[in-house]
Amino acid sequence: MFPCDLIAMPGQRIGLLGGSFDPPHAGHVHITRWALRTLALDRVWWLVSPGNPLKQRGPAEMTRRLASARAMMCDPRVRVTDIEARLGSRYTADTLERLAARFPGVRFVWLMGADNLVGFHQWERWDEILARHPVGVMARPGEQVRAGLSPAARRFARLRLPQSAAAGLGRGGRPGWVLLTGAMSPVSSTAIRARGDWP
Repeated sequence: MFPCDLIAMPGQRIGLLGGSFDPPHAGHVHITRWALRTLALDRVWWLVSPGNPLKQRGPAEMTRRLASARAMMCDPRVRVTDIEARLGSRYTADTLERLAARFPGVRFVWLMGADNLVGFHQWERWDEILARHPVGVMARPGEQVRAGLSPAARRFARLRLPQSAAAGLGRGGRPGWVLLTGAMSPVSSTAIRARGDWP
């Protein structure tokens, strides 16, 4: 069942920031506002995932992560949702496919950190995601060079847009990706958990 507060109109461009949010933090807020501004998105949806197939350790309980994310992200243009659990989609490619079917005419832009682009070629159907969907990659401390040289970046170099064209990402139904560089937040969920601040 789809959450009733997830409303999207044909022609809109909606950023999808997926992840465990275990825990959510100021870095997530930073890249969300950065994406809204630089990519000229109408909305951003935080997709709090049931788990990461590439990680052995499971995240904290879903209701806790959702409540914390909603308390942290206070912006009327942003929705925090557990839609992946509702859809039963384990992989990003499935999520994108099901959202496109549910919201025809909406252009979804996948958002991720540059650290994720480094290992993106390990994701299920990663090449299909880049070949079919617009992707906004947000700089992370120490990861820009590795991201730009990653297997995914090299294979899909022909679809890369310059940062100056970022606001056009996803317009006209075309795939493409952009690596945004700029002010970065050093905060990470891993570091927060390591400090014991998210028991």
